[in-house]
Amino acid sequence: MKIEKWPKRVNGGVVSEDNHIEEMHPNIFWLKGEGTSSHSYLIRGDYKNVLIDSGVDKNFSRLQEALLRLGFKVRDIDIVINTHEHFDHIGANRYFQDYALIAAHRFAATKITVEDRYVTMYKSGDINEPSLKVHLWLENRFRFDLGNYSLEVVHTPGHSSGSICIYEFTRKILFTGDTLFAGGTLSYIGESGSVGDYINSISLLETRKITELYPGHGEVSKTPEEDMKRAILNARALLKDEEGVEVTHFREGS
Repeated sequence: MKIEKWPKRVNGGVVSEDNHIEEMHPNIFWLKGEGTSSHSYLIRGDYKNVLIDSGVDKNFSRLQEALLRLGFKVRDIDIVINTHEHFDHIGANRYFQDYALIAAHRFAATKITVEDRYVTMYKSGDINEPSLKVHLWLENRFRFDLGNYSLEVVHTPGHSSGSICIYEFTRKILFTGDTLFAGGTLSYIGESGSVGDYINSISLLETRKITELYPGHGEVSKTPEEDMKRAILNARALLKDEEGVEVTHFREGS
């Protein structure tokens, strides 16, 4: 397929005309989501190509355009890793699931495959839409060897029971989904999550050498230690006031 317009290169990295594609490191691309959609991250591996989170269904055309600009068709993606089960991270899975291995933590996989009420919010109302699949049910410390990069699953319950982060060993990058954001901002606590689990998960992440955070929403961060400390302080403050937890986190269904 001929690509009519390739992204520009700035300081050695790819940056698209509208700035929604950035090459963060060689063969690691930030594909920025729009509106309610999560970001996606593409890793071009020596052995396999990995997409972390697919975003909302209606964002698929934007995601597909980004992939095409980088020389990828949908069928070129070998693995889609979902950081958790919420619709803004999994909605476009259906476009990949006949070609790629869909992977999620087993707690998230259960909800995705039985289509609980929060997962199914992505649907347009067409009863003929295919059910979402999960082919690989992940556990903590599961690894993906891509040759040039090595990824490890870190189970980080808190936002939801099935939340995971993906740790990349070579560059010491952490793809955080909705577990941690730049500045230590907390996500809301879902029905299957808890503030206590959130604190434990961030404390676990503090034991790793991390140079950059690539979250599911917002900006990337190069101050992960500061972000994690701030997130724990914020969460501990919320634990002291149950009303604060309810109001600040906006539980699912509110």
